Amino acid sequence: MSTTIATEHVAGPDLTQRLRDAIQSAEFAPHQRLIEADLSERYGASRASVRTALLNLTNEGLVERLPNRGARVRAITVDEAVEIVEVRMELESLVARKAAENATANDEKALRTLRDRIETAATSGDLVEYSRVNQELDHRLREISAHATATQLLERLRAQSARHQFRLAFVPGRAATSAPEHIAIIDAILAHDATAAEKATRAHLSGIAELLRSMD
Repeated sequence: MSTTIATEHVAGPDLTQRLRDAIQSAEFAPHQRLIEADLSERYGASRASVRTALLNLTNEGLVERLPNRGARVRAITVDEAVEIVEVRMELESLVARKAAENATANDEKALRTLRDRIETAATSGDLVEYSRVNQELDHRLREISAHATATQLLERLRAQSARHQFRLAFVPGRAATSAPEHIAIIDAILAHDATAAEKATRAHLSGIAELLRSMD
């Protein structure tokens, strides 16, 4: 009896995204080899498409090429993760400031909904939902800021540190600390207080950097 391996038939930019998501969600572990033939079969994509996707992710810092050994998932050290957070602090503070300046009535409505969801998830202890809504908040703030360069840089940095961010979300008591920090950012933006939004963002990310250092 033959066994059929299911494929996803993904190609082009979508393949890069699917591989990026798989790496960020730890479907592929740090240092795990990424064999073109296996990925081609798994995703139903051509070897050329796989090679291009791996090159894209190498440029993003998620994959590394080893001489005569092909590609593997690059491991991000805690020290590097802290450095990424420090750079994010500058960029996300800018995004928060711009979001406070740009937020429309529709944006405010969406932010209030996210605020309620953050409170509910943190109070109920639903850490999966809490992590999900925080990602939605980050995405929404970048959209509201309309700062294309900061958004592009942040998406790349977040991709590199996604595993560490996921770990932090499940640290005992972390949600009780970070939820008020996220709410402070939202409230500052709802008040169109750019300075307060920037300050709240810096305070939040400073806490993340300290927590990462303590986990090293």
